[in-house]
Amino acid sequence: MLSQPPLLSVIIPASNEEAWIEACLSAVFASDPLPGAARGEVILVANGCQDRTADRARAMRPPPGWDLRVTERAEGSKPGALNAGDSMARGAIRACLDADCVVSAGVMAGLCTALSPARALYAGARPVVPRPASAVTRAYATFWQSLPFARSVAPGYGLYAVNRAGRARWGDFPDLISDDTFVRLQFTPQERVQIAAPYDWPMAEGFRALVRVRRRQDRGVRELEALYPGILAREDKPPLGKAGLLALILRAPHGFLAYAAVALAVRLGRGPQGFTRGR
Repeated sequence: MLSQPPLLSVIIPASNEEAWIEACLSAVFASDPLPGAARGEVILVANGCQDRTADRARAMRPPPGWDLRVTERAEGSKPGALNAGDSMARGAIRACLDADCVVSAGVMAGLCTALSPARALYAGARPVVPRPASAVTRAYATFWQSLPFARSVAPGYGLYAVNRAGRARWGDFPDLISDDTFVRLQFTPQERVQIAAPYDWPMAEGFRALVRVRRRQDRGVRELEALYPGILAREDKPPLGKAGLLALILRAPHGFLAYAAVALAVRLGRGPQGFTRGR
């Protein structure tokens, strides 16, 4: 265990992530040293797992300066996992990382530096979608990454972090699908910071999986707006407009067709129900 409280706590909720968890943890442990030789901890919460996610995580050997704790919950709930991990965390800075994301070397130190001021701040790194295996996801990703939300400051999907004053903005994580959007919108655009260091965020593979994920994302936005009326006004998305949309379509026509087909399938209620990343 660490001999002193860590500066950074990285909370990783993981449900059936045995194929991804070693790469995720290895990347965190290979990060550049934290500022001022500070220490960090990783808290992995295996929730509702039916595979060897927890066992594979426990087999990892963190390097000096890092601590790893693994806990298991029978319930497959991401908000429950976040609350469990957050209750164990000791760091002044809290980062939430999806188990299928892989950070680059400068991400963790960069987040700590960005969040060092005493005022409430939210920070993210630069998300990168690795080249998808399926043609439809490649097309979809090309168009999706050009949309206003994906181009906004620290969009937060897969990874976000707050400092101590920022974490005081809310209590427990609410039972919401869109935890990342909920946290991001606790902060004004002026309180959001994005560092240059990238991280990989894989997109769902194939049309059926894209429909499932998009349906869940849309439901999460509606749920958030219903529970917290007016909160989406804090998004501060860059404007697109008809001219901007036309430019995107002309630049990536196949991407637009894939995106529009997924959106239509979601609207018509066609395709499988439930959540998946499409792995």
